Amino acid sequence: MIVGVGIDVAEIDRFARSLERTPELARRLFVEAELLLPSGERRGVASLAARFAAKEALAKALGAPGGLRWTDAEVIQTESGQPRLAVRGTVAARAAVLGVTCWHVSLSHDAGVASAVVIAEA
Repeated sequence: MIVGVGIDVAEIDRFARSLERTPELARRLFVEAELLLPSGERRGVASLAARFAAKEALAKALGAPGGLRWTDAEVIQTESGQPRLAVRGTVAARAAVLGVTCWHVSLSHDAGVASAVVIAEA
């Protein structure tokens, strides 16, 4: 059963300017593993913007409650490159209240816009 669906978009250039203007912002939004590619190189801004959109979409799928910590939701990648969500802390607690047992996530970025869809399933 679908508990919630969230969608979000982020303008990549605007997101890049926010990261430049506020250097500590990346550490407030992402865990270390999200900032790096599997090779250990820094992830590009379009990829980070898509991950940010996924966190916003996840919050919407949970009913947009206050008090969720950005770093309590992590976008991970399977070996095949498919995105997945790992949740803990505040996000896991809200998901448990709603009975969420499975997440579906899709990320995209093109034409200067990053987007994400998250489906929370019980």
